[in-house]
Amino acid sequence: MSETPQEEADIVYRICPWVTNEELNPLFVVSWPDHQWRDFGPVLSRSLTYICAFYKGRLIGFVNLAWDGGLHAFLLDPTVHPDWRHRGIGRSLVQRSVIVAQAHGVEWVHVDFDVALRDFYQRCGFGPTEAGLIHLESTSRA
Repeated sequence: MSETPQEEADIVYRICPWVTNEELNPLFVVSWPDHQWRDFGPVLSRSLTYICAFYKGRLIGFVNLAWDGGLHAFLLDPTVHPDWRHRGIGRSLVQRSVIVAQAHGVEWVHVDFDVALRDFYQRCGFGPTEAGLIHLESTSRA
C-alpha cells in the first residue's frame, strides 16, 4: 500500500478513544501471530493512557501506556497494521504516549522489545538498559 500525502494527513490520533474489542482484536490478529482474542477493557481501564491511530474511521495503530501511579510508565503493545507500517505511525504513537507521560509527571518510560525492534525504539529515543524479567505461565488469568 503506497501512502499519499493526503492519506497521511487523514490519519487521526486519539487519546483514550472509545475503542472496542471488535476493533482491537482484528488489529492484533493481523499484527501478532500468536494473538488470542481477549477482552481489552480491564487493561485499558487501568492505563495511564492509550492512543489509537485511525484512517477513515478504521483502527490502524495502537499503543498502551501502563504506569505505577508515580514516576514509572511502561509502554505496552505498540501495534501498527502491517499495511501501514514503515510510515512513522508507530513512532508517532510512541511519541504521543511519552508526551502524555510527561504531562502526568512520569520520569521514566520503560519498554521491553525483541532485538529486531532495537533500531525502532532507539529512533523513538529509548536507550539500552539492563533489565530482568520473569515469564510466568498460567493456564488461567484473573
